[in-house]
Amino acid sequence: MSQISILATKTLSAEQRQVFLDADFDLLEQDFIEIKNNLFELNSINNNLIFSSQNAVLSLMEQKGWEVLKTKSVFCVGIKTKELLEQNGFTVVAYMDYASELAEIITLIYNKESYTFFSGNLRKETLPQALKSAGVTFNEIEVYETKLAPFKISAQENFDGIMFFSPSAVESYLTNNKIKKEVCFCIGTTTASALEAKKIKNIVIPEIPTIEEVILEVIEYYKPENS
Repeated sequence: MSQISILATKTLSAEQRQVFLDADFDLLEQDFIEIKNNLFELNSINNNLIFSSQNAVLSLMEQKGWEVLKTKSVFCVGIKTKELLEQNGFTVVAYMDYASELAEIITLIYNKESYTFFSGNLRKETLPQALKSAGVTFNEIEVYETKLAPFKISAQENFDGIMFFSPSAVESYLTNNKIKKEVCFCIGTTTASALEAKKIKNIVIPEIPTIEEVILEVIEYYKPENS
């Protein structure tokens, strides 16, 4: 049986990479997006904070005097975002896997509170639109930029699977490449929707939207061929 070949559309951590080495998979890593943190002032910050990604948290922690915000309650998207916040002294009141779910929690239960949403330039309208529609008091600060970094994969490269971790990575990949028979492993439904919009159907999504869960899905998917 030939070696399974996987493309990761972002650079993985040493621990994440080791899983593929242990499974004797061939792995290529290529960053298809770039993240640039913005400088911003920590004024006009409301009583509660909203983060929809780890990138927003990391950008905040680059700002001078960010520690004063640790007294505020936090609402976030994603277990990894929650863990990063808690590791740095924040109290997370609620977290959900998707922005739509977090919006529902806030608008139904915490709608009398005020919020500051730390966002990226390519964020979806899901969360702010829900807050506006429910009359929730909030402001938004764009704290990082996601830029596409298209890269053309060599015609000699043939992958069994491709891992996508954001809609932006899907867009960037498809700028110079096509998806043929490869299985697409997506971190969540929002990323999968970007592929479905291109009529791509060979998609696998883990129950929990984390990089580690995507990797486990890849290993599980090909396990019969490696047993």
